[in-house]
Amino acid sequence: MASALVILADGFEELEAVAVIDILRRADIKVVAAGLKDGQITSVRGVRIIPDAALNAVRAMDFDMLVLPGGAPGTEALAKDERVKKIVVEMSEGGKYVTAICAAPYVLSEAGILSDKKVTSHPGFQQKLTARSVSASERVVVDGRIITSQGAGTAVEFALQLVATLVGKERAGQISMSMVCEPEQGSKTA
Repeated sequence: MASALVILADGFEELEAVAVIDILRRADIKVVAAGLKDGQITSVRGVRIIPDAALNAVRAMDFDMLVLPGGAPGTEALAKDERVKKIVVEMSEGGKYVTAICAAPYVLSEAGILSDKKVTSHPGFQQKLTARSVSASERVVVDGRIITSQGAGTAVEFALQLVATLVGKERAGQISMSMVCEPEQGSKTA
C-alpha cells in the first residue's frame, strides 16, 4: 500500500492539509498526519487538528511520499525545524517523493534540494526559492520526485497529482470524478 507522511505545524493552511489528506485517503493511500509537537495543532485560521502522531514517533523513510502544507506561520515553523530539514534531505536522497504546496516549497529550498529543479509556489514566496526555475503560471509542477503547487486554490489539483503519482492516473481520475472535479488542468512535468 502506498503511503504518505503529512507534517503539520501550528499555522498550517487548512485546505492544503485537509484536502490532501482527504483525497489521498479516498485513494486508499495510507496517510499519517504528524505534528511537530505532541497533541493538537492549530491552523492559521484557528482550526484545531489532532494529528495521527507526533513527528518524533514516526520513521519518515517508511513512507513513499512527504507532503508539506503551506501557510506562512506553519511554513516558517517547518523551515526552522531541523528534524523537518533532515527528513526532506533523507527522503529526497532516498528516492522518495518530496512535495510541498503554497509557501512550503520554501522549506525544500532551505533544505537545499531545489537547485536543479523546476518548481512553483505561492507568488509571495517565489523570490525566496533557490530552484533552477520557478513557474508563476503552472498550478502544479512535477520535476522528477519533487512536486510543488501554488496554494489553497490548487490543493485539489495538487492532491490528485499526488494520487496519480503514487497509485496511477486511472485512480486519480476515479477520485476526481467521484468528487465532481474538473479534468486535471495545470500540472506540468519538467
